[in-house]
Amino acid sequence: MTDFDVVIIGAGLSGIGAAWRLQKQRPKDTYAILEARDAIGGTWDLFRYPGVRSDSDMFTLSYPWRPWREPESLASGDKIRRYIEDTASEAGITRHIRFGARVVSADWSTADARWTLETDKGDVCTARFLYACAGYYSYDEGYLPDFPGISSYSGQVVHPQFWPENFNYQGKRVVVIGSGATAVTLVPAMATDAAHVTMLQRSPTYVLPLPNKDGVADLARRLLPPNAANRVARGKNVLVSQLFYQVARKHPKQVRRILQGLAGRFLKNPGYVDEHFTPRYDPWDQRLCVIPNGDLFHSITSGRASVVTDHIDTFVPEGIRLKSGRVLEADVVVSATGLSLQAVGGIQVSLDGTPTEIGRQAAYRGMMLSGVPNFAYCIGYVNASWTLRADLSHRYVLKLLDHMDRHGLAVATPARLTGSGRPLLDLSSGYVQRALEKFPRQGDRDPWLVRQNYLRDVFATPRADVTQDMTFTPRARRSAPVPNPEVVR
Repeated sequence: MTDFDVVIIGAGLSGIGAAWRLQKQRPKDTYAILEARDAIGGTWDLFRYPGVRSDSDMFTLSYPWRPWREPESLASGDKIRRYIEDTASEAGITRHIRFGARVVSADWSTADARWTLETDKGDVCTARFLYACAGYYSYDEGYLPDFPGISSYSGQVVHPQFWPENFNYQGKRVVVIGSGATAVTLVPAMATDAAHVTMLQRSPTYVLPLPNKDGVADLARRLLPPNAANRVARGKNVLVSQLFYQVARKHPKQVRRILQGLAGRFLKNPGYVDEHFTPRYDPWDQRLCVIPNGDLFHSITSGRASVVTDHIDTFVPEGIRLKSGRVLEADVVVSATGLSLQAVGGIQVSLDGTPTEIGRQAAYRGMMLSGVPNFAYCIGYVNASWTLRADLSHRYVLKLLDHMDRHGLAVATPARLTGSGRPLLDLSSGYVQRALEKFPRQGDRDPWLVRQNYLRDVFATPRADVTQDMTFTPRARRSAPVPNPEVVR
């Protein structure tokens, strides 16, 4: 059995970032990254569907210490994966990764002040501190509704999370079910080769066209050294995105008109915008879908794609019959119907052998669990790049470990508090609502509140008091050895 100071779960964007911070700030700590898959990248290694890309800008999604040097602001999945791999390789992190190590259980021993982790292959290791950086959705399954009549369908059904290698859809009629980030990415990407692509949605989603190249970043790169240019681009994008979010929450009607106006400029058809791109909810009740250079709109105006807003009645051999009676004929149906969420990588967490229900705990600073010692998890923002909050979490965890070392403390346990406030993930999206009971909830005061405000957090989190509502246990002192009287003179 191998013992580590810290074990990190997941070798994706968050896990590699946590490891970089850890070995830079605490080089004497022993650590391992346990990765369920056989490669680095997490989400960006899993998703291989056509057009897969970031839905937030790379200047904030990339690591603050490693500038994004590619020209695109919204990058393809393979470029992001290579970026993560290169970061790990250059920093010497790869040798700390144990691939194919899916952690199924983590049990805390009060007597030993250690976590014992077991993988699905029966391998076991222990750790002083456990940090779950495995994201918040299941890699094993995506969400697939119980479509009536699907067994009668004669075509092929594909889920984007499990895209077949070398799948050929050239010249075929495709229906993409969904209206979220995956759907708006798939439709223009598939439309270049398919006979026609139809995006079938039950209700519209807000879509925001943005240029795929950042003019401010390009100018900064020409005038400044790489690190300085990256800080300029990163700072500008943080300010713009956070300002837009705050304005959208305070003035939803005005922002709704702006988004409708942008769609109208591309589509030149007010009726089409009203029917297919005017949601019933306010902006940022759900995540906005970014489309680089308006590619979705261009595929619609070119005639290679279209949008249908209706409900599915049943699948039929030739396609999908809608509630309106219309039949969408399809050779391929892509179910871009969302994700299946899970907390802390789906690990069964227990304390001295007693299972802990994650959904019954309160979220301490949005990164620890009430009553659970020496344990943290990484969750990003819902309104900004994941990495922004992830990096703040990494820095806080290391600050806590430093405090424990300076004061001779073995265990840090957030107070026992039952979450009764807002959900940790405060979105009305279906994939979030289906899994609310799996995640901790917020409390009613600091440090049990989770604010979706990076501009506030970037100043508050590094200065946060790690002792607030935290119980510490000192390290066990070794008793002085008893002299052997036979050798005492």
